[in-house]
Amino acid sequence: MPLFGKKDSSKKAKTGRDAGRDPEKSPAIEDKYTLKELLGTGAFSEVRLAESRDTPGQLFAVKIIDKKALKGKEDSLENEIKVLRRFSALQNESDGQNNGPGLTHPNIVQLLETYEDKSKVYLVMELVTGGELFDRIVEKGSYTEKDASGLIRQVLEAVDYMHDQGVVHRDLKPENLLYYSADDDSKIMISDFGLSKMEDSGIMATACGTPGYVAPEVLAQKPYGKAVDVWSIGVISYILLCGYPPFYDENDANLFAQILKGEFEFDSPYWDEISESAKDFIQNLMCVNVDKRYTCKQALAHPWISGNAASNKNIHGTVSAQLKKNFAKSRWKQAYHAATVIRQMQRMALSSSGSATNQAAGRSGDTADAISSCINGGASK
Repeated sequence: MPLFGKKDSSKKAKTGRDAGRDPEKSPAIEDKYTLKELLGTGAFSEVRLAESRDTPGQLFAVKIIDKKALKGKEDSLENEIKVLRRFSALQNESDGQNNGPGLTHPNIVQLLETYEDKSKVYLVMELVTGGELFDRIVEKGSYTEKDASGLIRQVLEAVDYMHDQGVVHRDLKPENLLYYSADDDSKIMISDFGLSKMEDSGIMATACGTPGYVAPEVLAQKPYGKAVDVWSIGVISYILLCGYPPFYDENDANLFAQILKGEFEFDSPYWDEISESAKDFIQNLMCVNVDKRYTCKQALAHPWISGNAASNKNIHGTVSAQLKKNFAKSRWKQAYHAATVIRQMQRMALSSSGSATNQAAGRSGDTADAISSCINGGASK
């Protein structure tokens, strides 16, 4: 390509890690990391566990992207890296310029380093091992509105931070929300920036996102902005309180028609025990009129988030049953079901390479999969 404004570091044949290495060329990822178990695969990439050579026991997730497979879609990868670098601890561009401390947030998965050789691009990411949002809720013994409110508050704080930096995620959905660790009090992390966009990069009008979570203005093919993320958070909030989506139809055209009209209900009996404050919160996020839709800051100030309006009643039974019924075999599960890293692995039980089977880990999302999730141009009339 090359993607990072430098020459490839694999021009010469090598028989060992350092064989044939030109000392003036950029270092290879193998100089700093030992690549280990496969954590997941996507259409154009794979994610592997990596251990630091300098600090044995320090683990990361490395997203390895095949340049040849990505040919023609380089702009999307460039964009993802640009956004991820915006939220990295140190914005060290590969042209040698140190841009100083980056903009970090505790609920945004960080890109730590990038490498490139003749055939691949490597993104060294913060490793998260706590699993996907819905899976954890189902596994819980107790789950309340207060729990849901705490989850959404973390998402709102992170997205508000992104919006303040001029970044729109454009593909917020439950599978892009991962728990940092397996601890009961683990924080939630936002991942997968394959469709994210800088607001200063031009008018956003591309119909992209994931059906069911996409905002009406996107389907209407109107110019849009940060408000699309707020709508998606509203959809996620709805699901967290009942276990099923506010909009659903096997036919995409019918689904989009529902979304365009903002037609959703708080069905009985599933919503009978849910507070009026929660319903008010959701209605202000899933508002078709963009001018009346809450911003992240307004949502954070709502009593259901900032006050004591969220109920402590245990709703686990109803919500988990509906989550298992409606999402166990959903398309996103089929598209990307990452292999997992159990807690013992993080404690360096790396000798059992076959033990990684219980918790989602290291997933920053696959750019190619994100591209394929874009809505077909002909879907909205």
